[in-house]
Amino acid sequence: MTNLETTVNVTEVELTDEGDHDRFTHIVLEGFQPKKGDFIPTGNSVVEGMINATPVRALCGKVWVPNLDATKYPLCPTCKEVAESMGWALPG
Repeated sequence: MTNLETTVNVTEVELTDEGDHDRFTHIVLEGFQPKKGDFIPTGNSVVEGMINATPVRALCGKVWVPNLDATKYPLCPTCKEVAESMGWALPG
């Protein structure tokens, strides 16, 4: 069995559904880079979502168009659990 090493790019973003009682900062997997090879995108980036008003998907499955300040909300517990289960270091 071959053990592949990858670098994963993860960005934290917040949900923006007005009136949504579940206001959390979510984690979006923008792509990954194998040890040997080019970056492989997995979907829209957070920046692309903000600029072009295109939806992004969080690790927890939440899909939305990002547009608020992520520092104002707590981290989504499901996104955090998924990221930690993958062994990813979380900021802060």
